[in-house]
Amino acid sequence: MGLKIYNPYTKSQRHTISRDFSEITRTTPEKSLLESQHSSGGRNNEGHTTTRFRGGGVKQAYRVVDFRRDKDGVPAKVAHIEYDPNRTANIALLHYVDGEKRYIIAPEGLVQGATVLSGEKAEFKPGNATILKRIPDGVFIHNIELEPGKGGKLVRSAGQYAILRAKEGDFAQIKLPSGEVRLISLLCKATIGTVGNADHAKIKLGKAGAKRYLGFRPHVRGVAMNPVDHPHGGGEGRTCGGGHPRSPWGQLAKGKKTRNPRKVSQNQIVSRRK
Repeated sequence: MGLKIYNPYTKSQRHTISRDFSEITRTTPEKSLLESQHSSGGRNNEGHTTTRFRGGGVKQAYRVVDFRRDKDGVPAKVAHIEYDPNRTANIALLHYVDGEKRYIIAPEGLVQGATVLSGEKAEFKPGNATILKRIPDGVFIHNIELEPGKGGKLVRSAGQYAILRAKEGDFAQIKLPSGEVRLISLLCKATIGTVGNADHAKIKLGKAGAKRYLGFRPHVRGVAMNPVDHPHGGGEGRTCGGGHPRSPWGQLAKGKKTRNPRKVSQNQIVSRRK
């Protein structure tokens, strides 16, 4: 992926950095793999706002991505690398030899015309998927299952990868991008390689309107509110009342641990993230 820097003939373009989409081979998605998608505007099924500062945004269709990779032993050709507005990574359109079409997350190094395979006969090259039991130690992986057959849940964002560190009995030690080391069943599937589009982290939107396109409304700081609206509100100048930082409803922020120590999966964490 390449980046595009603009000659600033407007103020908003002075710091804008966007993608050049040089790796994208098609701009229209596969119609058979599209589903309609409606924005919630930050509201739940009762119409109450549960996430503040959301709303609007450009209408988007959902691309059905195959996270399970359960079509074992059937080779597929990469027909196109496409943009997906619903995620930071690109997606690859696969044409299987039996005629079926599926989307997968496009890893780094996967190009149009390449062949990918899932299952026990898959080689250790980007885009191929197999169970952790077959993958050697030290290999970069992504799209990792937490339970066999349930589909990949971990490491799906642009530029991310996990490392298979070791195998102990029926479990593999996986070091996640956060730094957490976790035990995952050897029967879970993972995809070889690093998620593509690594330069996504360098993108700068440049103007407020670009954030509105993504469905975000202006964020109002608590210290800029009145005391009736937020625990941080009120006072003269830039004072922050209320002691420790907290949410409008009094929930402590910036440091309060919210994970249940008696959670069932707690014993699968070898070491917590930093």
